Amino acid sequence: MGNLPEIVIWQQVHKGKFYKIDFDRQRVIGNYIVDFYIKGLGLVIEIDGSSHNNKHQYDERRETYLKNLGLQVWRITTTEVMTDVELVMEHLKIYILENFS
Repeated sequence: MGNLPEIVIWQQVHKGKFYKIDFDRQRVIGNYIVDFYIKGLGLVIEIDGSSHNNKHQYDERRETYLKNLGLQVWRITTTEVMTDVELVMEHLKIYILENFS
């Protein structure tokens, strides 16, 4: 089912709720599973929580792999999601407008 911050974000974006953008959740890309993927934009959204602790080299390799595929990676923390999801969604909107318009 995924962790709670993923569920919180999913509730904000599934079924086109976020500007009718199609989000995939837990998408396999190569040997990696990303939290969210917007194929139409080539955007990966990662929620960094405790599962990323002490995995800096792994995360760097993974992000390099994704970027080498031409994808952009936008990272947020579980704390950001759980304390102010509306602000996270506003920041995502701004990121998309600045990078994909």
